[in-house]
Amino acid sequence: MELSQRKKQVLQTVVDLYIRTAEPVGSKAIAAMPGMNYSSATIRNELAELTAMGLLEQPHTSAGRIPSPAGYRLYVDELMQGYKLSVDETKDLKNAMELKMQEFDQVLDKVAKLVSQATDLPAYTVAARRGKATVKRFDILMAEAGSFILVVMTDGDVVKNKLIKLPLAVSEADLRLLSAVLNASMTGISEFTGDLLERVTRSAGPAASLVPVIVDFTTQVLRSQQDAEVALRGQVRLLHQPEYRDVEKAQEVLSTLDEETISNLPAVMGGEKTQILVGPENVAQELKDTSVVMTKFDIGEGMQGLIGVVGPTRMDYAKVTARLSYFAENLSKMFSKPERKQLGSGETTTQEDESHGR
Repeated sequence: MELSQRKKQVLQTVVDLYIRTAEPVGSKAIAAMPGMNYSSATIRNELAELTAMGLLEQPHTSAGRIPSPAGYRLYVDELMQGYKLSVDETKDLKNAMELKMQEFDQVLDKVAKLVSQATDLPAYTVAARRGKATVKRFDILMAEAGSFILVVMTDGDVVKNKLIKLPLAVSEADLRLLSAVLNASMTGISEFTGDLLERVTRSAGPAASLVPVIVDFTTQVLRSQQDAEVALRGQVRLLHQPEYRDVEKAQEVLSTLDEETISNLPAVMGGEKTQILVGPENVAQELKDTSVVMTKFDIGEGMQGLIGVVGPTRMDYAKVTARLSYFAENLSKMFSKPERKQLGSGETTTQEDESHGR
């Protein structure tokens, strides 16, 4: 879509003023802006043409214009000026992160809350693997006669264990043999074929009866590592925005804004480092009047994180993008530290006590 420089200048001014005031923008307000050396008649003509092109909308009978979703998209892609965080803003964000990171047991939830507070918008975090999870190591320990502890460590250093009870007479040497077979045959791969399981069972010796239980639990562990983890916080902050003073409209959005909706956003873990979805580009009809800004960060150990905010299409995209980028850069640095290798969101050793064959 080719626009003259004057049309771009008028569109950019309309978006900037509407972000600031949440009120339709008229030609007089535009003419009063610095660098806008055009008559009101010329500006009115440009507003009419931008409206005809679908880049602006004229609500009700107001003389003013507001950006359309297409206008916001053009603004984000071509006209938006970079926002530089002030020294005070950087200091405030740095202090907030240092305060929160001291109690960072539930990483996703804490980050979502922190970003929501910093932007005064609903915020979310997502953590997902870049590729398929695999097993790094198996260990099988005898607890007592007929009881065994299976320990599975994934390539992401997540450890899960399970207490298995089977009326099976095996020695510790038999369990060591089975552990060696599993580590030789079933590590570093994400799928266990029938031929593979047959070979493992043939090589397992007296402990072969444990193989089906081990495979079943390991498959569950790997599958759980593939699911994206989502935390969403601060939904009520939408009510701070003028667009959602209408209770019915706000309720419609808030009832749709949940973890499932977030996990289904287009290309949530792919594409560019920072993505912006404007209005109708979102997946849910109820979110057609909202926009999403999201930025990726590295967690390490095969994991990737994403932070984002949901707000009105009128949100200050440049400022929000700058703040999210600051968080993303610092989160990547934090997770690159040796003590942050694991995703501290409950992915620690867990015990599952189940009885089999009883």
